[in-house]
Amino acid sequence: MSDIAIMTDSNCGIMPGCEPYSDIHIIPMPVLIDGETFYEGKSITADAFYRKLASDAAVSTSLPSPGDVMDMWASLLRDYREVVYIPMSSGLSTSCASALALASEGDFEGRVHVVDNHRISVTQTQSVLDAYFLAREGRTGRQIKEQLESEALDASIYIAVDTLKYLKKGGRITPAAAAVGTVLNLKPVLTIQGDKLDAFAKVRGMKAAFRTMCKAVRKDIDMRFSHLRDEGVLKLGMAETDMDEEEFLSWKEKYQECFPDMEIVHYPLTMSIGCHTGAGALGVGVFRVHRP
Repeated sequence: MSDIAIMTDSNCGIMPGCEPYSDIHIIPMPVLIDGETFYEGKSITADAFYRKLASDAAVSTSLPSPGDVMDMWASLLRDYREVVYIPMSSGLSTSCASALALASEGDFEGRVHVVDNHRISVTQTQSVLDAYFLAREGRTGRQIKEQLESEALDASIYIAVDTLKYLKKGGRITPAAAAVGTVLNLKPVLTIQGDKLDAFAKVRGMKAAFRTMCKAVRKDIDMRFSHLRDEGVLKLGMAETDMDEEEFLSWKEKYQECFPDMEIVHYPLTMSIGCHTGAGALGVGVFRVHRP
């Protein structure tokens, strides 16, 4: 066991109880459904969540309570010298800012290191794995925080949305635009570049959306991340919301064909993104990886 615990939230795609290493610990994200609170990966499954979403239940996501976060820190600090906490991107939630304030108080100061990593989904997972291997190499909590924050923006995510229903419901597009888009079979491609979920393109059909995302990833590799490509420290990621396994594997095969010499990792898109996209969304990305 390391002297440093690596803690993150389930927005990374790893569910509580499915941690790949014993020094990694997951706090579940709360989900509100018709006024009742559930916890991702603990009291609600992805299947149940998307059934509720499809039935037009009132669904929204929340943040781990300060009490739950501090209780987990206190529990971990009984067994570890330090905690490195990697919450979802500060550009997507106030969770990180809240944790930074809590970590500066009392017994947590100097022992809990909150990483403003600007990541979510598979890119956040990679940061968690990077932190784990850096800790195993003997880095301190502060050193891990500084390295992850310096490399935080070495990542891109693109998400193709299969239905406009939830973007309309969340006020991200107008009802008129949703109606026209549905008739024309338009599929929005969204992007996350460290901060908010932004529009990237609109194309007809998922095949065109996938080609658009692959071209965007290729451009990132050849331009923004060319130095990381040359160093051999780039990895590809894929994620999806409630998609048939056979369909997903078909997309994964096509993604590998576009980048035959690169490794692809996969984690499902989490409920925090799924409540905006609905089922059938497909995400791809590229990001820096620490090579132990």
